[in-house]
Amino acid sequence: MRLTILGGGGFRVPLVHRALLDDARRAAPGRCTELVLYDTDSGRLKVIETVLAEQAAGVPDAPSVRVVRELDEALRGADFVFSAIRVGGTAGRVRDERIALGEGVLGQETVGAGGVLYGLRTIPVALDLARRIAEVAPGAWVINFTNPAGMVTQAMAAVLGERVIGICDSPVGLVRRAARALGADPDRIVFDYVGLNHLGWLSSLTLDGEELLPRLLGDERALASFEEGRLFGAEWLRALGLLPNEYLHYYYFRREALHSVLQGDETRGEFLDRQQSGFFRDAALAPERAYELWERTRLRREETYMAESRAASGGWERDSCDLEGGGYDRVALALMRAIARDERTRLVLNVRNGKTVPELDPEAIIETVCEVSARGAKPVPSAPLREDQLGLMLQLKAVERATIEAAVGEDRGAALRALSLHPLVDSPAVAARILERMREYAA
Repeated sequence: MRLTILGGGGFRVPLVHRALLDDARRAAPGRCTELVLYDTDSGRLKVIETVLAEQAAGVPDAPSVRVVRELDEALRGADFVFSAIRVGGTAGRVRDERIALGEGVLGQETVGAGGVLYGLRTIPVALDLARRIAEVAPGAWVINFTNPAGMVTQAMAAVLGERVIGICDSPVGLVRRAARALGADPDRIVFDYVGLNHLGWLSSLTLDGEELLPRLLGDERALASFEEGRLFGAEWLRALGLLPNEYLHYYYFRREALHSVLQGDETRGEFLDRQQSGFFRDAALAPERAYELWERTRLRREETYMAESRAASGGWERDSCDLEGGGYDRVALALMRAIARDERTRLVLNVRNGKTVPELDPEAIIETVCEVSARGAKPVPSAPLREDQLGLMLQLKAVERATIEAAVGEDRGAALRALSLHPLVDSPAVAARILERMREYAA
């Protein structure tokens, strides 16, 4: 089986490779035998190739790694294509976040004004890739890692239909942490989760038919034992009656999150830009230490994940079990196994809505629990949404649609609508100034 990664010079690619190596060690049937890497940055690609070579040392039957320079060559013959591109690099994220903060609003790369700006820059490239995949590798399944994941998957689905599936590790991380807080085996838990990417809620946790979520919400000590419990606080979680995705902290605690970001020495984008630039520079100068440098950089990246939100809610160090890295790589591998081997499983994925949320268009991409098999990913029935959940979903889906319209048609009016309608941008005047500053950077 051949897997192609678009954005093969990305920092997180070794996590995917690590998951593939675990499959090789188990001699799993139908496993990936060839990994093809494509990237427009040859320098980063060479460094990642070096990291992968050291990581695979001594692993029998490790998948071969092939670096290619032409997109069509990368796509031709692929069974799965991972889209993991970053248009504009980390420097683009720095600009997005600083433009938003300069107007006094949040600008994380998938949330708020930053997410809209990143989408405007990324969607045209993602659509070009989708069209090329449809032409060169029409039988391939596309797994989208590219942020903003829900928005980009929505755009690519217009070309690829159900053969593009978006993934994220936040929902599965939430489920596993909540299960551990209850002393339950995460692999035995049945759960209900629905929303949009980085805007979802866990509304049910059952074990052997017993509903466990009320017990967890009523146990202050258990809530204080895992990230989301500490992030949102027991009082708010009990009032909400749900466990929100960690990114909802930006919505529920907007003032505190914004204050924390503004008080920081650097934004998350600036941290990653500085850290990754240093890694790629040092690894290129000392290739014999590339893997060591990557592992050290990866651990620091995980330790500082969502640091500003943790600071806003009291501050704490991440648990050691949350520092393993990724999570999204394991979701991707489970998705590949289910499709390639018809190993039926349940995963939280970004797929077409169908009838899951009746108030949304059937073609709308949502994030929810899916049954996955050789036929692809199909959402399972979910509990009805409450008005507060549905309101946020409808508003954010309108923002996504307007962003796609603006990106495809270079439509300033649609871009203004996308920014102005976002709950974290508080006026059309602010939105207009953000667009003007974006135009100045692009000039």
